Amino acid sequence: MKDAILTLNAGSSSIKFALYELSDPIPEQAELTGQIDGIGARPHIKARDKSGQALDDVDIPLAGDADAQHHAAVEFLVQWLHGHEAGWRIAGVGHRVVHGADRYSRPLLLDDENIAVLQGFIPLAPLHQPHNLDGIAALRACLPEIPQVACFDTAFHTTQPPVATRYALPRRISDLGVKRYGFHGLSYEYIAETLPQYLDNQARGRVIVAHLGNGSSLCAMKDGRSIATTMGFTAIEGLMMGTRTGSIDPGVLLYLMEFQDMDAAALTRLLYKESGLLGVSGISQDMRTLLVSEAPEAREAVDLFCYRIVREIGSLVAALGGLDVLVFTAGIGEHAAPVRQQVCSALSWLGMELDPAANAADARCISLVGSATPVLVLPTNEEWMIARHTAERIARPPVS
Repeated sequence: MKDAILTLNAGSSSIKFALYELSDPIPEQAELTGQIDGIGARPHIKARDKSGQALDDVDIPLAGDADAQHHAAVEFLVQWLHGHEAGWRIAGVGHRVVHGADRYSRPLLLDDENIAVLQGFIPLAPLHQPHNLDGIAALRACLPEIPQVACFDTAFHTTQPPVATRYALPRRISDLGVKRYGFHGLSYEYIAETLPQYLDNQARGRVIVAHLGNGSSLCAMKDGRSIATTMGFTAIEGLMMGTRTGSIDPGVLLYLMEFQDMDAAALTRLLYKESGLLGVSGISQDMRTLLVSEAPEAREAVDLFCYRIVREIGSLVAALGGLDVLVFTAGIGEHAAPVRQQVCSALSWLGMELDPAANAADARCISLVGSATPVLVLPTNEEWMIARHTAERIARPPVS
């Protein structure tokens, strides 16, 4: 029997999971990956092995409300793993946790004391942190003897200078922890570590990474460290996203509160669930659907999405004092060639020259030889980062 690391990314209605062999080093390809979604409605598990073959794709019976189903889903997952991967023994569990605030800048081996600290960060991420902690609690109940590690989405951005994180608010508000934190840190950390495989000195220079998916953000890096990012206090700020607004004039929210009688709950739905690509198009939050649609509203949504990326890249170029490399990653960044083309065309003044054939093929390097600014497309691997951090924190000896 071989030891393995289980990674969990627990959201409000889904739990993504992966199983990695515990070896030195941790292999980048998981032994299996999957997701339980529809929690609170129609729970369903879908999983594949490392060859891509389906292991399961079925509805699962979970009783109770959404909270009860969340715990039951984790219990089901543990039993499912025992049934489908009898040759593996879980030696550690790594969790994606959205918020570590200013306190945690690296992965954390969990115990009662620091779990209580993480609960104190719920006001900083009320739509994400509770579900992350629910996953931790459920796993501790199922596997109480197995060490668990929290890997924070905010940690990579703790290297930013204070001027990049402060809001122009009274100090009494800033002292409450209201500042720009930034997210998608596990994705950016992966790109920062793997970029030198594709470039020489430029990989440690002035780099902008575009993490474009249902949630989207940009990160400016120097020497592989975050110096500025588009997301701020929450995961709404910055770019337009699948269903999120991105940056918006706070006066719009005051107007909606005062003259349209919208309360906090209504504004939360508007900002997180009803806006972005879905809101502008009125059709879909899925970029693939919008790119093939002939509806003018779909075109408007795509154009606005690209325009916001270009505007924000300009801001980060100013923060960097120039640009050496642009990297696209995540679902849209890795697979939507028309989006990459539209963005880079608008940034041609930075010396970007795309190779149309390479871009259409989603190649790793999509810029022409001799382009002043190389443009790369690199798949991200947040789960592997979690597995690797977990293996390091539980300090187990290499498995032979």
